[in-house]
Amino acid sequence: MKTTKSSAGEQFASRRNFLRQAAVAGAGISAFSSAGMTSASFFPSAWAADEPPIGTWPAGSSGNSVFIGISVPRTGPYAVQGEDELKGYELAIEHINSGHPLIKAISPKTTKGVLGKEVKFGVADDGAKPNNAVQNISRFISENKAVLMTGGTSSAVAVALNKLAQREKVLYAVGISGSNDTTGKDCVRYGFRECFYGETAANGLGPVLLKTFGKGKKAAYLTPDYTYGHTVQKSMSEFLNKNGGWTTVTNQVSPLGAPDFSSFLLNISNSGADIFLNINWGRDAVLSIQQAKQFGVLAKQKLVVPYQVPFLAPEVGGNLMEGVYAATDFWWTLQDKFPLAKMFVEAFEKKYGYKPEWGANACYLQFAFWANFVETAGTFYPPAVIKVLESGQKLQSTVGEVYFRAEDHQLVRPVVIVRGKKAADMKSKDDYWDVVDVLPGAPLMQKPDAFGCNLGPST
Repeated sequence: MKTTKSSAGEQFASRRNFLRQAAVAGAGISAFSSAGMTSASFFPSAWAADEPPIGTWPAGSSGNSVFIGISVPRTGPYAVQGEDELKGYELAIEHINSGHPLIKAISPKTTKGVLGKEVKFGVADDGAKPNNAVQNISRFISENKAVLMTGGTSSAVAVALNKLAQREKVLYAVGISGSNDTTGKDCVRYGFRECFYGETAANGLGPVLLKTFGKGKKAAYLTPDYTYGHTVQKSMSEFLNKNGGWTTVTNQVSPLGAPDFSSFLLNISNSGADIFLNINWGRDAVLSIQQAKQFGVLAKQKLVVPYQVPFLAPEVGGNLMEGVYAATDFWWTLQDKFPLAKMFVEAFEKKYGYKPEWGANACYLQFAFWANFVETAGTFYPPAVIKVLESGQKLQSTVGEVYFRAEDHQLVRPVVIVRGKKAADMKSKDDYWDVVDVLPGAPLMQKPDAFGCNLGPST
């Protein structure tokens, strides 16, 4: 029977005793030691075959295909963002299985599939509810032996899936999650995140706000009542208060999925604030901004959206985002700056008929990075894949060269600052934002242990 690329790797792994004897007998072992490496560093899959089963390994990768479990919100307040994420995932899987040039630019060893195995997937709706997401992914793990799990949009979902991934020892590629906690106090060895988050949003957008509006301003916040909202608000207020002498006159905390923000907005309107920082996301952001217009908040206060999804502009309508500053992860006009962004935008628009959102971009990259890690490790054995993730290797992406920090599994990547365009300045129906700056990620990040990250074991 013809050997696939993956089974060849496992056959290579079965020669463990020969490799071990050769390493002990030869002088090469001292060379490994002097370089600060071990023979296992060179042959990660060589040791995997004799390791006890872990998670869904080796059962999940024993056939001609591997399975990814996807849980996204297809209903509820984050449904629009969930659908965009899903399109990014689907496009990445299509590209991985076909050996598309964009995937090969990010994962050079990929031919067709991952280690020669076709990637299959299942999708479930979690409605942005953590319990639903855990049930969805648990089913994919038990029934389909998923080798990779993914999901997010709500950071509460991301934190819950982090815990599931660590417990089940199945790798988790975080979808969208803006909470500092995801790679902070709730970080895990089995999770990794591509997108920017509260602290980097604050450190990137904060200086722009101080330059634009000046120091000593009064700020009012509208904050969703869960880990995303609380950590983004904390990072923004701490930066602006410390560096610009701003004061927080009110922080209105609203429930996720609230249909009516009137009581919160009346308090903000009467607060005497100069700046209204709306931390809501998805449909909650749309409704709260529209209602802020109705209640006269936007006539009194300048609107800022610290962590935003670019779909916000057309959904809110009425040119309400004109002149509004925001931090974001990706915007399609970055194709003029980054060649891989151009490839991604063109491929996405050809398939789906619209310019991609940053959720689609983030989720595409997560799958592409995972393919790179597995191909480099030469095995699906999770600890070996994690070892590659933590190696600090430079990765090509749609926003330039990036890498994951070993200490917290957070991608070091740029933060994009945008400002809403005037309707008269829009060159096309998708041209809502001017990119003000693309800021290098490393200077915007906290120290790896600042938010209490302790990754835990890989075995």
